[in-house]
Amino acid sequence: MRTGAAAGHHGYFHEAVRYDSDEQLLAVVLPFLLGGVEAGEPTFVALGERTGGLVRAALPTGSGVEFLTGGSVYARPTAAIRSYRQLLADRVAAGAGQIRIIGELPEVAFGATWDWWARYESAINHAYDDFPLWSMCAYDTRITPPHVLDEVARTHPRYATPGGEHLPSPTYTEPVVYLREERAAPADPLQATAPLIELTDPTAAQARAAVQAVDRGVLPPDDVDDLIVAVSETVTNALRHGRTPVRLRLWAGPDRIVATVSDAGDGPKDPFAGLLPAGDGATGGLGLWITYQSCNHVSLHRGGPAGFTLRLTAGNPH
Repeated sequence: MRTGAAAGHHGYFHEAVRYDSDEQLLAVVLPFLLGGVEAGEPTFVALGERTGGLVRAALPTGSGVEFLTGGSVYARPTAAIRSYRQLLADRVAAGAGQIRIIGELPEVAFGATWDWWARYESAINHAYDDFPLWSMCAYDTRITPPHVLDEVARTHPRYATPGGEHLPSPTYTEPVVYLREERAAPADPLQATAPLIELTDPTAAQARAAVQAVDRGVLPPDDVDDLIVAVSETVTNALRHGRTPVRLRLWAGPDRIVATVSDAGDGPKDPFAGLLPAGDGATGGLGLWITYQSCNHVSLHRGGPAGFTLRLTAGNPH
């Protein structure tokens, strides 16, 4: 049974919270959380250290609210979707009629990697719609850039306000439209220099060897191994489903390795590619999904002389 503002709603009830003071945040969050506990609903907090501590201190002792570790939940978009879908499935299997979650992205997400977090905020309108979820995504307007707030309005169907209102977002855009728009990240500064390696139509084995060749030993071996898998998958997909020529370029810096894989095609037709495994069992759909979980940032770019380009970053993408 759905309760509160989500009463009568089927599927995912997705809201944003914009606040400019701690008092405003608590005015929205506390009634939301305590209402969930009172209704006997699984109720979770996935906020950062400061805001999570603020909410924890304001809740009564033994409130019944469960706290998730926000930093680990929001490490990578695809991993977050996979983790949350498992959490939701487990609670529904246990009999939950509604689940409530208040979460927030870490401030670092508003920088160089915002493109894939914007895609995440849009995609979850579809990815979580199988579940009776009511969630709020908190955005502190004191630290959130204006262009990010514009995208928040386009990826959240409604807003929750400190006054207890639940208002529709006038610029909300359906995921199948939003996710097809060009939303490339800024170029990595390393890309202003000549690549260390550039290959045309490489085999998967040549792509793996190229990543190993540029590794300078500054990244954890697991990160390098994950990038090797991701580059191999991406090159294989480009050769099978894109249009030649396929070009692999690699750069290495003191804290990261950057790879781009370009082909002359238009890229995947599935707007959720990478964030969700291909729902129709399409060939290649799983490879990009694995790639999103193997890298610290993946950016898509369509158009221009390169056609379709995926940029993969292992190490520090910021």
